[in-house]
Amino acid sequence: MTRPRTALICCVLALAATGCGIRPTGVMDFGTAPSGISQGMRVYFVSDRGLRGVSRPGTRVDHFQLAYRLLLNGPTEEERADGLANLVRPDKWLKVTAHHGNVTVRTPGYTAESPGDQSTGQLVCTFARAEVLLHGTRPDKVQVTLVTGKERAGPYQCQQFLSH
Repeated sequence: MTRPRTALICCVLALAATGCGIRPTGVMDFGTAPSGISQGMRVYFVSDRGLRGVSRPGTRVDHFQLAYRLLLNGPTEEERADGLANLVRPDKWLKVTAHHGNVTVRTPGYTAESPGDQSTGQLVCTFARAEVLLHGTRPDKVQVTLVTGKERAGPYQCQQFLSH
């Protein structure tokens, strides 16, 4: 009597598995798959949806000035077509120093209209990423302060500028 019962249970389970009402669909594209924390340099640009980091694979950052140059180069043609823009103006003189994850950006031409200004976010996130690569600081421990003359803005963390 156990054989017919086992056969009946197997048939019921097979019918339930195949008849669950979910219809097959084709492959759907939802963009790139999440890949965790990126390993290389990221430069941050603005879009109508907020700040967005883009990878610069193969770029070895060995000083902050290189990160600044990458930012000033702006988004690639493809990135511009995707809606990214650069709001950071080039300054002739910009000095960046870091000590234990505290990054200080000294620039005479910088003015932040508000703490949430996207150009501020571009600088903060780009230099924060460079600090992670240069000195191995954990991303959540990096703080960036912008200084112009006697005025200071910050310290900021990159996540303050990223859309959630």
